[in-house]
Amino acid sequence: MTTPPRPTHETRIDRLPVAVYEDAHAMGLAAAHDARDTIASAIAERGEATVILATGNSQLTFLAALRDLAGIEWPKVRVFHMDEYVGIDPEHPASFPGFLLRHLLDHVPVGAFHPIDGDPATVEATCHDYEALLRRHPADLVALGWGENGHLAFNDPPDARFDDPAWVRVIELAERSREQQAGEGHFPDLDAVPRTAITLTIPALLAAKHVLCIVPEARKVDAVRACLTGTIDEDRPGSVLRRVTHARLYLDPESALGLP
Repeated sequence: MTTPPRPTHETRIDRLPVAVYEDAHAMGLAAAHDARDTIASAIAERGEATVILATGNSQLTFLAALRDLAGIEWPKVRVFHMDEYVGIDPEHPASFPGFLLRHLLDHVPVGAFHPIDGDPATVEATCHDYEALLRRHPADLVALGWGENGHLAFNDPPDARFDDPAWVRVIELAERSREQQAGEGHFPDLDAVPRTAITLTIPALLAAKHVLCIVPEARKVDAVRACLTGTIDEDRPGSVLRRVTHARLYLDPESALGLP
């Protein structure tokens, strides 16, 4: 088995360990090694592992490393994801289940995959049923990122809630999030980006036993700075990771320019 890359710099912000790697590839590979260890421990303990995975360009190096890493018993892994646009065609290139299929699930034989259905006619039932499924299969691992506005999944400021009673809900996308999606090339322009989505809430994400927060690229500098140096509050949702003891932040040299 390959040796995980060593960080070039490590620190801790409140309770949150922060590791910086020499480049985005090393960052993704290090996170993939940690994910593999968590998956292996869960399988050894109870015969299966449950993971929740983020989508988006910032997760590409991690997903590529994860699918190529030896030693993961994929048929014993159950996969959830954390958000989907309401009303998007499942075949649209920006659909998040499709993203996971292209970048991971078409390459590895997972035991189960639970896509979120963005059908606008059934959103309330989808939220209810997906929450029930998540509670039935507690997550061993969440791999996520911070959006350009510091969001976790689609929990955007100012509407993110650290104490949200629901685990899955319908939300109105913040303009900054819509701009990010257009800027990443998933849509031809801002007008094409949906205005509503289904998202796992912050309590659902933090309920996992381990949280890997993978944040590369220069466009995330402001989010890194805000979440690590500002007050811990819902105006910067990612700051909540500084409160918990089961999260770790992975940065590359570009995003690390936001470190205090």
